[in-house]
Amino acid sequence: MKTRLVYSTETGRMCPDCGQPVADCSCKAAAKSKPAGDGVVRVSRESKGRGGKTVTLVKGLALDATALALLGKQLRSACGSGGTVKDGVIEIQGDHCDLVMEALKKLGHQPKRTGG
Repeated sequence: MKTRLVYSTETGRMCPDCGQPVADCSCKAAAKSKPAGDGVVRVSRESKGRGGKTVTLVKGLALDATALALLGKQLRSACGSGGTVKDGVIEIQGDHCDLVMEALKKLGHQPKRTGG
């Protein structure tokens, strides 16, 4: 049976992954620095839950937050539309799937169209 230390009176709570004190834990910092996304760039169109407004979504980019914001700005200016970056997903106002696909191909990504 595996046993692990959960709490120490000397250092307090212990990280369940690396066994170090939570204040000195290195595994959580490494997980946060790793960009989210699986590398498969998916472009889709969505209008549910948005009051009938259509948005173009770009998901799966394996970029950090700064690079993702910069790419979002490039895509919005290419489409001539507004938008935002939330939780690793680029949202562009309007139905611009074809323009976004072309722009991503020019930037060296291999986007795939998803949805209907």
